[in-house]
Amino acid sequence: MNQRPVLRRCVSCRQLLNRQQLWRVIRDHQEGVVLDQGMGRSAYLCQNEACLDEAHRRKRLQKALRCQVPNSVMEVLQKRLNQSFDSASEAR
Repeated sequence: MNQRPVLRRCVSCRQLLNRQQLWRVIRDHQEGVVLDQGMGRSAYLCQNEACLDEAHRRKRLQKALRCQVPNSVMEVLQKRLNQSFDSASEAR
């Protein structure tokens, strides 16, 4: 059977994309806000700087998760963005 991709919407730009192309931020009932794995309320974010800045500036993750998102989570996402940008520029 032909598998259809699982689509999710970015909380910042509202674009519908394949789940593998997005970062997943989860509000876990035991560990607080975590990235990538866990059970709980989830929000998805595009892997680009414009969406990350917009989400931070307009508190899109906080609104989607209905809780405060620690600055450490935003810093980890920024580091991931910088690493992916560095690896893309090295490939050229």
